[in-house]
Amino acid sequence: MSNNKSKAALNSIKMQAANEVGVPLKDNGYNGDLTAKQVGSVGGQMVKKMIESYENSAK
Repeated sequence: MSNNKSKAALNSIKMQAANEVGVPLKDNGYNGDLTAKQVGSVGGQMVKKMIESYENSAK
């Protein structure tokens, strides 16, 4: 996968994860007003989604 496709895929996962945990993440803007807890919940959800994706592709 090219670098741009990889970045786009990761950004898509990030935005989907933020949506799922209810964090108002801006796509291409300043997100410094978010708490560490909010950002951490997005990161945790991203990891869960990536693990699920890997497990589904390995079947």
